[in-house]
Formats: sequence, C-alpha cells, structure tokens
Amino acid sequence: MDALRQKYIDAIANVADESALEDLRVAAVGKKGEVSLKMRELGKMTPEERQVAGPKLNALKDEINSAIAAKKAALADAALDERLRSEWLDVTLPARTRPRGTIHPVSQVTEEVSAIFADMGFKVAEGPQIENDWYNFDALNIPPHHPARQEFDTFYMNRAEGDDRPPHVLRTHTSPVQIRAMEKTGAPIRVIAPGRVYRSDYDQTHTPMFHQVEGMAIGKDISMANLKWVLEEFFAAFFEIDGIKTRFRASHFPFTEPSAEVDIQCSWVDGQLRIGEGDGWMEVLGSGMMHPKVLQAGGIDPDKWQGFAFGMGIDRIAMLKYGIPDLRAFFDSDLRWLRHYGFGALDMPTLHGGLSR
Repeated sequence: MDALRQKYIDAIANVADESALEDLRVAAVGKKGEVSLKMRELGKMTPEERQVAGPKLNALKDEINSAIAAKKAALADAALDERLRSEWLDVTLPARTRPRGTIHPVSQVTEEVSAIFADMGFKVAEGPQIENDWYNFDALNIPPHHPARQEFDTFYMNRAEGDDRPPHVLRTHTSPVQIRAMEKTGAPIRVIAPGRVYRSDYDQTHTPMFHQVEGMAIGKDISMANLKWVLEEFFAAFFEIDGIKTRFRASHFPFTEPSAEVDIQCSWVDGQLRIGEGDGWMEVLGSGMMHPKVLQAGGIDPDKWQGFAFGMGIDRIAMLKYGIPDLRAFFDSDLRWLRHYGFGALDMPTLHGGLSR
C-alpha cells in the first residue's frame, strides 16, 4: 500500500493536464484500478487481516481522490490564469459600428395623430382587420347596391360550397371599430381608430393595403361647430402651422348626415407643395354628423345623443407633411427609402417636445 500511495501521489503531483489526470484516476480508483482490485482481495482475507487492511485501503482511496480533486482545481486555476494573460481587451478601442433601424413614417405619423387627439380627450380603439358584412357595411348604413360592396372594390373572403352566409371581408375602412366601440362603451364617447384597411386599387396614390384613422365623438349637444374646431386644431398641431385655413364642402356619405369633405389651404411653388399658404385647396378627409341609423346600430339612442365622425388616410397626410411623392414606396421595403424618410427610434412625438424631429 505504501508503494501504491507513493506511486500515485507522485504521479498526480507531476501531471500536466486534466486529460492525463483523468487517466490516473481510472488507473488508481477506477472500476479496474489498482486500488479497486486490492479492495476486491479483502474477501479472500481472514477477518483479522480484513480489520487491518480494510481501513488502510479506504484511507488510501480517499487520499488519492482528495489529491486528484486538489490537482484538478489547481489545473483549472492555472488554465484561467493563462487565459487572462493571453486573452485581453483594450477597453479604450471604439465600439464596432452597428446599423440602426428607423421608425417607418406610417408608424411615426400614427403616433403623432394619436398624441394630438389624446390631448383633446380621444382614446384609441382597435378592431379586427377581417370583418363580417354587418359591421363593415350594414351597421354603417351602406345599402346592398352601394358600389363599395362590389368585388371590384372590396376583398371578400371565400365561403365553403353550400355556406350561404354573407362572406367576411378585409375591412375597407376603420369605421367598424366605431360600431364596436359604441357597443362596448355607449355614450358619451370620444375615440379614434387607426389601422390597416384594404381596397382593390393600385396606382401612385392608391395601394391594396393602406392606413386610415377615423374619429368619433358622441354627446348631448355636439354639433358641426365642434367637428370644425377639432379638425382645425388637429391640422394646426399636425402640420405645425398656426392659423391654417380649412374649407368644408357639402358631400354625401352613407354613415353621416350632413356630410362634408374638408380641404386645407395649400399652394404649389416650383412644383413643390406648400401647406398652409397660397390660394389653393387640397382635400384631406371626409366628415359629418353621424347618421341616426349608425347610432342605432351601435346601441345608442339617436333621440338622446348625437355626434360627429371623420376619417383620413394616414399614408396620405404623411405624404403631405414629409414630402413623399409616391404612396407605393411606403410598402416597397426599400432600405434606402426607409433610411431617408425614417425616424430615429428615440424620437417619440409629443406635443410639448415637438411632433417631428
């Protein structure tokens, strides 16, 4: 036993790496190691001999295991010291440049619009992009023969053969959100509903998917005067032009009566559009007093409550404010376009800090 002890203690002390140390462990105390084989010989000894040899073998095994554990820890410490000496980092070096993403103009303008209307007491409401026929058309007083309900203007979902229910549609406006908000909250209510909408159209100023924001306010004594004030305040804040002029022109929409299209003051100078100056006008949205049938569809008594509604294209007002000439570029995913028109991630629009920076 003394010879075994000396043999393995010396070998462990002189081992150079963990792989060789593991080999020594197996040779000494492994299943077929020398110390393990010695312990199997205890069965052949007399009881008196086992009482002497047994404790010595256990003590030898424990001493070898302890020496292996200590050596393993020492080798690990040495390896770490070597890594610390060989691997180093110059913290004074400048960091690697990483490309930064930008906020899409649609997202930025949606935040701007929400901030302005929030300041006037409007909440943001959301609804599904796949709507049923009732919410998208019937509840909004759009008759069955209306052109908006034809397949050349609206994307209809497929129905299984034999299913006679009206097909669902990709919503053509965010007005269904107004019906859902009325059902959920009742009156009085002030909400805006920004989101994606879908129509079958595609050219320089139209895309099959685009973004709208619609607003609605219902109360006991709300009138067209309130609508005019809200829109004028919005345009002044959004375009950051005090005293911007607006023009209301009589129009017709199934869901409002009376209805009005709204123009803002503008001019063209050297082919460049300038908002808030000159003698020209540009249409930007439709509006009006909510039709009694629409109020009834939302579960609100039109004999007690009245309200106004309006809707505008987020992409369109983004084009006007930031001088973007083609609507289709909004959805091309061109990184060059996004870097040019995009906004910094930390440039969150606020009324006190400025909407666009």
